[in-house]
Amino acid sequence: MAILQKHGKISGPDLACLKETPSDKIGDAGGHQKNWSEHNTNWPRPLARVWTVVLLLGTCLLYCARVAMPICAVSMAEKFNWTKREQGMVLGSFFWGYCFTQVLGGYVSDRVGGEKVLLLSAAAWGAMTAFTPVLAHFCSQPIFSMTLARFLMGLLQGVHYPSLVSLCSQKVVESERGFLMSTVGSGSYLGTLVIGGAGSLMLDLYGWESVFYVSGLLSVLWAFCMWKYLLKGEGPIITLESLGRGGPRSKLSRRHWLRLFKQPAVCAVIITHLCTASTFFTLLSWLPTYFKDTFPDAKGWVFNVIPWFVAIPSSLFSGCLSDHLISQGFDTAAVRKLMQFFSMGVSSVFTLLLCGTTTFPTAVAFVSATMGLTTFSHSGVSVNVQDLAPSCAGALFGVMNTCGAFSGVLMVYFSGYLIEATGSWTSVFILITVVNLVGLVTFLAFAEARRVDIDSSKGHYHNIHI
Repeated sequence: MAILQKHGKISGPDLACLKETPSDKIGDAGGHQKNWSEHNTNWPRPLARVWTVVLLLGTCLLYCARVAMPICAVSMAEKFNWTKREQGMVLGSFFWGYCFTQVLGGYVSDRVGGEKVLLLSAAAWGAMTAFTPVLAHFCSQPIFSMTLARFLMGLLQGVHYPSLVSLCSQKVVESERGFLMSTVGSGSYLGTLVIGGAGSLMLDLYGWESVFYVSGLLSVLWAFCMWKYLLKGEGPIITLESLGRGGPRSKLSRRHWLRLFKQPAVCAVIITHLCTASTFFTLLSWLPTYFKDTFPDAKGWVFNVIPWFVAIPSSLFSGCLSDHLISQGFDTAAVRKLMQFFSMGVSSVFTLLLCGTTTFPTAVAFVSATMGLTTFSHSGVSVNVQDLAPSCAGALFGVMNTCGAFSGVLMVYFSGYLIEATGSWTSVFILITVVNLVGLVTFLAFAEARRVDIDSSKGHYHNIHI
């Protein structure tokens, strides 16, 4: 009854045509609800805080391992006589692998638990990172072995964020999801800072191999500690049998997925996340070049470090703010829209201001404000998918992230074309603003926070079967 009362305010069009099965009938709903509660027991707050710190550290190490290759690429290119084209092929191969496991990672996490997928993937990509120098030295064609290694790294790391979303939707109450996701999301900025500083130092003192060894072994150690102390040594084995009995999540049904994608709110989060990822990848890829072209005498560590220092507390603040507003009784959908307004609307103002920037300190300030406000999406669209479909949040976020990764790569390439064609950075900043506004308008118009993976007209749960 407590579950029914909690979701008693669900309104709007339901997913019709979801047939009522015998197990869904009121006569034996007790067993059904017991099954649901067993698989969706929320963490108590102290345990949730522990998991938040652990997942923050895991995401930090994820980015340390991910950015190890870009940091060492110049040294490796000199060592193995790579051309710029070959160097670009190695670096770009990661993103192609990254796109292919997003949906699969979320799907498996929804059925067997995100913590198992996180553990197995971290152990795998950590070992792959540590083993990278061995592959480079003992393979007769290092260019092919490194391209393959980076592609596999993309495949293994592609499951990380969908698994996080799935785990959060299963274990964290609605009023605390914003803080967890924004805190864990800040791990990406922290990891970039750590590997940028410590990795550069190790590169100079001990060679490029040390960067891979240290980041890889630390990742494996993190996975071991999570298995030992949080999972209590429980075997993270994912079998076909465990996939077949994935709790309340049943068999893959294209029909049910099509019904889900017909929901305006679901389409809104996909489009908005696509726009958010595209603009973020573009800024991440081209801002260093912008500073070098516009302010050639500027210190590189200033514009490569300060925006990320701003992004970390900004991400934490957005999570605390969104959870506080929800706990005070504000409508969840309104809070998600507010966070996204700051992420895509207010940040676009500072992006446009870069068009007329004439001094280096002003440009750094505007870029820092842009990157800091962009992190508010962790408490907006990134959490909204858990509001809409907690029973398949991982798989749905995988779809969103796949679309975002593909569109991000395309927009980065197109931005380079604009720079060459116009000879001005103004065109790129205008493109980023337009894409942001498209995503923001879509989210403000269609975003909701009610569940769309249940049929509320029958008074009890019907999950979208995946």
